[in-house]
Amino acid sequence: MSENCTHDCSTCSQSCSERKVDFTAPANKYSNVKHVIGVVSGKGGVGKSMVTSLLANEARKRGFRTAILDADITGPSIPRAFGVTGRPMANEECMFPPETEGGVKLMSMNLLLENDTDPVVWRGPVIAGAVKQFWTDVCWGEIDYMFVDMPPGTGDVLLTVFQSLPVEGIVIVTTPQDLVSMIVEKAVNMAGMMNVPVLGFVENMSFVKCPNCGEEIYVFGESRVEELAAEYGVEATAKLPLNPVIAKAADEGRIESIESPELAAFAKEIL
Repeated sequence: MSENCTHDCSTCSQSCSERKVDFTAPANKYSNVKHVIGVVSGKGGVGKSMVTSLLANEARKRGFRTAILDADITGPSIPRAFGVTGRPMANEECMFPPETEGGVKLMSMNLLLENDTDPVVWRGPVIAGAVKQFWTDVCWGEIDYMFVDMPPGTGDVLLTVFQSLPVEGIVIVTTPQDLVSMIVEKAVNMAGMMNVPVLGFVENMSFVKCPNCGEEIYVFGESRVEELAAEYGVEATAKLPLNPVIAKAADEGRIESIESPELAAFAKEIL
């Protein structure tokens, strides 16, 4: 508890032992989501949405009913990666999330725009409200694992997701550079403030594998993911190669065709 605590939990974003108000928003009555996992990054451009997509793929391959809530309202990319287009169907009670060819349910702002290149020029509270509505106003049905693709940073949307959704853990995506590792600490600290455990670290663009000899070349410096995991007491880690095949598949809406043995092993540890 802060020394400046007013004992009015409705005006406070801190998660402490004295909290008396539950801010978790109720899911739609036609939804039963068993597990919610957030995928976060301290900065943009580290491949967070790709990792979210591949984790959802792995969960689906393991027989789980899977969904993705795209909380990156101003930079949504999930529908394109899966090749999903068109607006969701809706009735008077809720919207129905489209399904990918593999059966992953998803909801994203890009599915509600006239054109997927239209910008979303909204202020933070409005963006946060839209994310909350993706949870409360969508008929998700029976879902074993929902992955929430967060926007980069530690702003309004992350606070909304942590407070409004029953997030049971997060996966932090990073790259080998020292700057990004420093930013990772911000994400870890925010998760700690909100009492949300870190399930694992995924280091993207960790290395390039030589197509001739198989040697792993660390073009952005030596991997630090295991060092980070040891520092924060996290057991699950994955190192993903810099692979243009994956990028091309995502651009063409074929992310479900990708096999990622590194993330398959990681998913086995956290699911």
